[in-house]
Amino acid sequence: MAVRTSGARLDERWRGILSVHARTMCEIDRVLHPHGLGASDFEVLDLLVTEGPEDGAQCRVQNLVGRVHLSQSALSRLIARLEKDGLVERSMCAEDRRGVYVALTRRGRDLHSQVLPLQRAALARMLGDDEGALPRGTGTGAPGVRDGTAASVRRPTSA
Repeated sequence: MAVRTSGARLDERWRGILSVHARTMCEIDRVLHPHGLGASDFEVLDLLVTEGPEDGAQCRVQNLVGRVHLSQSALSRLIARLEKDGLVERSMCAEDRRGVYVALTRRGRDLHSQVLPLQRAALARMLGDDEGALPRGTGTGAPGVRDGTAASVRRPTSA
């Protein structure tokens, strides 16, 4: 019986984590939507800012795959959209023809700076980050989420 109870608690905690993630991603999508970005778009821009803080610094796409929690093909499509929007530039690796580099453009860096406070505020709201302490969710064992749900927002397509 202890295994069943322990398993039920694990299931409940897991579902709580999934709920926190889904609601937080929806809230980030909601606040970034007016700027033409979704949560995953922002995540790529944010990683590129930290990987290459100076203009023109490049990052291998392969280095982003495990960090943005998208498949390689989904990440490639996302980067293609960001490139079409003028936010990033792609280039081929001279040493390895399979390698692709991506770098922020000035426009991408400016947009990231503009929306960074919105994304961070959404994280703080959803995760209840008061001075770095995350509250425990009621009965889930997962980090707390502020009440309320955000509707899922799709990234607008470019004309």
